[in-house]
Amino acid sequence: MSADAQSLTSAEDRQWATIAHFGGILGCVPSLIIYLVLRDRGPFTAQESKEALNFTLPPTVLALFLYLLALIDPISSVCAVLAVLIWIALTVFSVRAGVRVNKGEPYRYPVNLRLIH
Repeated sequence: MSADAQSLTSAEDRQWATIAHFGGILGCVPSLIIYLVLRDRGPFTAQESKEALNFTLPPTVLALFLYLLALIDPISSVCAVLAVLIWIALTVFSVRAGVRVNKGEPYRYPVNLRLIH
């Protein structure tokens, strides 16, 4: 194992897993980066960043699509409101999951497509 791929300590593993969930506030990018960079360094980080990525990916894509549709005048208000509601839901679920994972408990979102295995 190279110096770049050292295993995470138990505390670091829990910390990065927590950040992966809290990152859902910003969409799927934080959990994607954590999953790609740290999945081989800590089992809890790998498990929880994958769970967070699977949960945040579809709503992030949908919200971005709705933001684009919000540029079309007749439907702009409805699309903008729906996009904001999606981000609010992502925030609520991400904070809830992050708090739980920070305690060292694995978290499973109630609805998750689990696209990445």
